[in-house]
Amino acid sequence: MEIRNIIKRPIVTEKATLLKEKDNKYTFVVNRDANKFQIKQAVESLFNVKVESVHTSNYAGKSKRMGAHSGYKSDWKKAMVKLGAGQEIQMVDEV
Repeated sequence: MEIRNIIKRPIVTEKATLLKEKDNKYTFVVNRDANKFQIKQAVESLFNVKVESVHTSNYAGKSKRMGAHSGYKSDWKKAMVKLGAGQEIQMVDEV
């Protein structure tokens, strides 16, 4: 799997921002087929930081209705990446 296809986008929520400030953890939506080792390699090579640990969670898609039409949201995977002391990733919302 190519490194640029592993990390899809950062998750910017209130909880993710608090984790970033308190524990130096960053949260990303990642490819469902990626494992922890691949996620660690991708973050280290894309952002030039040292990763201490990676925690992942799989989320099932939900059914959604819009009037008479119904459908499903896709399944997705979340990764919480803890960086080493003094490491930081510049996010777009901080610039």
